[in-house]
Amino acid sequence: MSSSEALTGHLSFFHNAQADAKRAYGAQRQAILSVSKAKKALETISSWPNYQATDLHRLTGMAAQANVGQIYYKDESTRFGLKSFKALGGAYAVTRFLQQHLAALNGEEPTMVQLLSGQYKEQLKDVVVSCATDGNHGRSVAWGAQMFGCQCIIYIHRDVSAGRQQAMEAYAAQVIRITGNYDESVRQAAADAAHHGRVIISDTSYEGYTEIPANVALGYTVMLSEIVEQLKGEIPTHVFIQAGVGGLAAAVCGYFWDLWAEQRPRFVVVEPEAANCLQESAKAGELKVVEGDLDTLMAGLACGEVSQIAWQILDQGVNDFITLSEDSVAPCMQALEQNTPSVEAGESAVAGLAACIIGAQHPKWRAALGLNEQSTVLVLGTEGATDPELYQQLVFGA
Repeated sequence: MSSSEALTGHLSFFHNAQADAKRAYGAQRQAILSVSKAKKALETISSWPNYQATDLHRLTGMAAQANVGQIYYKDESTRFGLKSFKALGGAYAVTRFLQQHLAALNGEEPTMVQLLSGQYKEQLKDVVVSCATDGNHGRSVAWGAQMFGCQCIIYIHRDVSAGRQQAMEAYAAQVIRITGNYDESVRQAAADAAHHGRVIISDTSYEGYTEIPANVALGYTVMLSEIVEQLKGEIPTHVFIQAGVGGLAAAVCGYFWDLWAEQRPRFVVVEPEAANCLQESAKAGELKVVEGDLDTLMAGLACGEVSQIAWQILDQGVNDFITLSEDSVAPCMQALEQNTPSVEAGESAVAGLAACIIGAQHPKWRAALGLNEQSTVLVLGTEGATDPELYQQLVFGA
């Protein structure tokens, strides 16, 4: 797609009448995720080896193409060498669990310096953390487990690529592939963990399981604190954020809602057409499960069940729930590759950007989203080429 060409694709809309910028964020949501709670995550993660803030690009050409004021793109393709924002969440939740586990054993919570030193290796060698994943979350959990010296078992579903499986195995994780879809892999991982005494480090929450997913979301806020610093006081008018179970979307919505209150941007959640559990839940006014194969090129978003704690933020925090057609994914990835500077964006990274551009170029959708020539849009490029073979195929036809 050249700068003179329109990005094609289709969107479906549901405007959330419950969203109101004047509504206070409130104590109930702050108990899940807040700017105050996020400070500990930043303090912890910024002390990890090789931490550095990722780039916030100005996509000036794409903004001109979409006839909006500016598009900011947070580029997570270099995060800790794992090429995904997920590096922040899973590994942080592993960190917090291990600190609490060691505090229960020793009567004192170890510092990050102590945990990284390897001095607890003997106490952690038989601890097993586990999760189900489309790829990136599992890679983060495996990396965290290897960094701190515990064991890791990851469950993947039938559609996860061999490349993503190998990336997790490179961090010494045992990877188990099931024949079902993502949601079935979540249930299998939980059942096996209960039977074998493993600890689930999941980015999705359910009844009775909320603390660890909340820590995963708090890990994501490091990316958001970086964005605030990089924006230097500017507040976007819109945030387009892609969603799977809703953990990242809730982190983004909750953090900016708590920080900016009535000045918060318009939040637009973007999902694949075949895995739109958030949109269906918004339409119904209650949590809904999307059944079926959840077949989408945007593998990291192939989720049919909403995280319960995420929904407590998103149900009244998101202004618009929209879906994006599959045909826009590869052209948007190609456009970013051809951008100056060139941006490596995986297939799950571009949903928010593609939806923004397509929406802005269509008069009806542009009006529905409140986009105009003065709009400042923030999108989150959540991953790079986490599946290098697929990236080459989609971007270069190789």
